[in-house]
Amino acid sequence: MNRKTLLWLSLLILVSLSVWTAGCSKKAEEIKIGYSGPLSGDGAAWGQQEKFALEVAEKEINDAGGVLGRPIKVIMYDDRGDKVEVVNTVKRLITQDKVVAIITHNYSSCSLAVAPVVEEYKIPTVTNMATHPTVTVPEPGKVRPYYFRATFTTEVEGGALAVFVAEQGFKNAAVIYDLSQDYSMGLKDGFIKKFKSLGGNIVAEESIKGGEEDFRAVLTSIQAKNPDVIILTTFYKEGALIVKQARELGIQTQFAGGAGLESDVLAQLAGKAVEGMYVITHFTPEDPRPIVQEFRKKFKEKANLEPDANGATARDSLYMIVDAIKRANSTDPQAIRDALEKTANLEGATGTITINPATHNPDMDTVATVVKDGKLSFVKRVKP
Repeated sequence: MNRKTLLWLSLLILVSLSVWTAGCSKKAEEIKIGYSGPLSGDGAAWGQQEKFALEVAEKEINDAGGVLGRPIKVIMYDDRGDKVEVVNTVKRLITQDKVVAIITHNYSSCSLAVAPVVEEYKIPTVTNMATHPTVTVPEPGKVRPYYFRATFTTEVEGGALAVFVAEQGFKNAAVIYDLSQDYSMGLKDGFIKKFKSLGGNIVAEESIKGGEEDFRAVLTSIQAKNPDVIILTTFYKEGALIVKQARELGIQTQFAGGAGLESDVLAQLAGKAVEGMYVITHFTPEDPRPIVQEFRKKFKEKANLEPDANGATARDSLYMIVDAIKRANSTDPQAIRDALEKTANLEGATGTITINPATHNPDMDTVATVVKDGKLSFVKRVKP
């Protein structure tokens, strides 16, 4: 082989390698989607549900070929449910990781904290579990252009809770709410408004503050008002302590509450005290639909526990974004935003999702459950 031939062969090999490398690089280019949530701290049980669900959905989507011929990559940060830290993590996702969309947050207070950030940078964001109405609609008739929701609002949740307890025959309700959480305040208002419209009476409203651990004085005050049902709009940690202490005081009144109570930790902290408690939520793994049972199977294989509403709505949030990317045929954030606003009849783990463009909220029913053997057991679907 002469030197000229050898030179041409060498050049041919180099060109071939360059083309192959470029092709592999293009094929491996990931579409980055961000997530910020409480992977540690008091909300860790929810955050871990979301993490496992997103990992399951990410693999499922990529195994099916990704979107637009490219794999997706969910970049996750732990913000500990802190209103300052979530702003930092969301800014990092946007400015450093260059994500095209974001999933956050199950705390309404944290979602409200980052709303100005995502609007400033014009990055479409889906909150999987923040239910306060102002997360997407800060004032009547005004929607946040880049913020969407994969869950119902506290007005819907509170209304459904009122309808359900009224159907059970309860007439006189006491309400315990958390002053430090926008979610809790919104759920309280939604419940009271609907319950009164149904002819119910509110015999007591008692406030607590997240992080407190002794609720005996509040419970003693409520007991004197003789309610036939006690409504908790708190999160699961405080809810568990309230119910446990109530039973220790000999209070056998029926308890009911919203999705903030949903967690395996509820029964772990309160034991048998929460048996028979009603919880209005978004999802039950007992739903026989194939999409739910497939998600349930993969989630249990991944996490060795049942998925709850936090996991299901996180999964649906990711599928909402991927569906929007596919319909937009683009990873441009503005195009994704526009497509998210037109989401219609998307089958999810929580139900069929259609976004109302005037509110960026989905039209969806709620699920009434009861604590049975430490787990939430399906009772019925409830329209508010």
